[in-house]
Amino acid sequence: MTEETRLRDRICLLAKSMFDRGLTGGSTGNISARTPDGGLLVSPTGMSFGRLDPARLSRFDAAGKLIDGDKPTKEMPLHAAFYDTRGSAGAVVHLHSCHSVALSLMPDVDDDNFLPPLTPYSIMKLGKVKLLPFFLPGDPAMGEAVRGLAGKRSAVMLANHGPVVAGKDVEAACNAIEELEDTARLAILMRGHDARMLTPEQVNAVVTKFDVDWDG
Repeated sequence: MTEETRLRDRICLLAKSMFDRGLTGGSTGNISARTPDGGLLVSPTGMSFGRLDPARLSRFDAAGKLIDGDKPTKEMPLHAAFYDTRGSAGAVVHLHSCHSVALSLMPDVDDDNFLPPLTPYSIMKLGKVKLLPFFLPGDPAMGEAVRGLAGKRSAVMLANHGPVVAGKDVEAACNAIEELEDTARLAILMRGHDARMLTPEQVNAVVTKFDVDWDG
């Protein structure tokens, strides 16, 4: 089995796991990962995360040309923006996860730091999450908005739409986007309660200990 074959299988396994647990439904969401030769494997347009076929993933070469597989997701500009601006990005995942979308609808969330400091793990895995405004699905302006961040954020939240996370590999990206959804769920659960958030000193301690890029 080649490295690319293993990657194809891993993408589909992780996507199905997220689908089976209700993290994205129907034919929503998209996922991509760097191949060993510098190309990309991307989930096809209109395809459910629960039924991805490793052999039908869209395959791009290192120059960005589609060379095999089905037509890719319409959110390719969003994925390309992360790969072009974050040299460490080895995979990108976008979901339509319920609690993170719900939190994006709240009028008092911080656009620059979308997730409240409830646990150390969202800080460690995501850094600050930027809340971007609403765009029509597939609008290339989403990619331009990510490019405008100049590679300083590994995760963004598309208002009224869903989160997008880049990671060093497909496992890291999936783990991080699940952490984003879990933290958003906690934030919704704690609404109306006097929750004991992490203090600025505790946040700084996490950032320092785990070398988190926090000031971008």
